Amino acid sequence: MDILIHLFVALHIVGIASLLGGFLTQMKAMGQGTARFVPAMLHGALTMLITGAVLVGLNQADDQAVNNVKIGVKLALLVVILGLVYVKRDEEQVEKGLFGLVGALTTANIFIAVLWT
Repeated sequence: MDILIHLFVALHIVGIASLLGGFLTQMKAMGQGTARFVPAMLHGALTMLITGAVLVGLNQADDQAVNNVKIGVKLALLVVILGLVYVKRDEEQVEKGLFGLVGALTTANIFIAVLWT
């Protein structure tokens, strides 16, 4: 079971890397007002959602403690991120504020994952 959990943790990290990497590649464009949500950001957020749900299930099946409040907060942030990226994915330009919000929420999600014990 540990190998399976570690596999999904790795896939979860790939998802966050895709979401954050897509954001970081658009930083220069955000400064110019021409940033857009790239497909990698949507795919990364979806990967995080699926792998996160699987990780909760695997950890509960393995009788490991799951902090449901932490998972709920992370899920809420991810749903907001996913909603924004999904709705605005076809637009050529996204407002700086919305684009920056996705980056801030993504970063907050990472810090919650690492620092909330």
